[in-house]
Amino acid sequence: MDAEASPTRSIAGHVQRALGAVGAAWLHTARLLLDIALPTLCVSCREPVHGEGVCAACWAKLSFIAPPFCPRLGIPFVYDPGPELLSMEAIANPPAYSRARAAVRYDDVARTLVHALKYQDRTDLAPTMGRWMARAGKELLQDADMLVPVPLHWRRGWSRRYNQSGALAKVIARQSGVKMVSEALRRTRATEQQIGLSRKDRASNVQGAFGVTEERKADIQGRRVVLVDDVLTSGATVDACARALLRAKAAQVDVLVFARVVDTHRAPI
Repeated sequence: MDAEASPTRSIAGHVQRALGAVGAAWLHTARLLLDIALPTLCVSCREPVHGEGVCAACWAKLSFIAPPFCPRLGIPFVYDPGPELLSMEAIANPPAYSRARAAVRYDDVARTLVHALKYQDRTDLAPTMGRWMARAGKELLQDADMLVPVPLHWRRGWSRRYNQSGALAKVIARQSGVKMVSEALRRTRATEQQIGLSRKDRASNVQGAFGVTEERKADIQGRRVVLVDDVLTSGATVDACARALLRAKAAQVDVLVFARVVDTHRAPI
C-alpha cells in the first residue's frame, strides 16, 4: 500500500551505489530475480503483498488519525466542534508542549508494528512508519527548525542496539528536509518501563529524567523543536522531554509520534 523501501530494495540500493552506472542493467535484472526469490511481505502480518507496505487486510485495520481532532493534543473528535476548540483533557491538563500529532491510533496492527520495530530489530519498518508520520505531522514540520528523538538510557540503548525513535526521526528528516539532532536530549537517569504504570506513576517515573546536553544548549535556544517518539500513551515521557527543552530556552516544542492511545471510553470533548 504505502512504504519507502523493502529489505530487498535496500540491498539493491547498496549494490547500485557500489557499481555505479556501469552496473545499472545488471542491477535491474538482479532486482527482478531478488523480487522473485524474496517477495515483498506485509510489514505487519508478513504475508506476501503486491508492491510494498501492508496488505489490504492489515491496511483496513489501521485507524489513521485525521481531522477533526484537538488542535493541542491531536485526540480525534467524534464530530467537528468548531475551529480551535480544545478537548477537555487539554483544558484540564495542558501539556508543556504546544501541539501533538500522531499518524494512527494505537490499535492491534499499530501495536504489532511498534513492538516489532522496538523489540524485534525490525528496522525495515521505520521507512513506512516514518513516512506516515511525516504526512500526519506536516503542519508541525513546516514550522520546525529541528527534529529531536526521545532518547533511551545508554544501558537500554546498548541492549537494543538502536533507538527506535531515532530510526523514525531519520526517515522524517529525509521526507521533510528538517534536520535531526540526535544528541540534543539525554536521559539523566534510568527509568522503569512505563508499561503497566498508572498515569500518575508514569509522570513520577520520568520526572526530571531528561536534560539537554551542554554542547547542544546553544543549538536549542530560540529554536522550534519537534520531538519524535513511537507511541504516546499518557504523554508523560514527551511532556518531561518538552520541559527539558523549554528549560534550555527552546522557542516551541511540538510532538510527533507514530501512534497514540485513544481512550474510547472517555468523551472526546
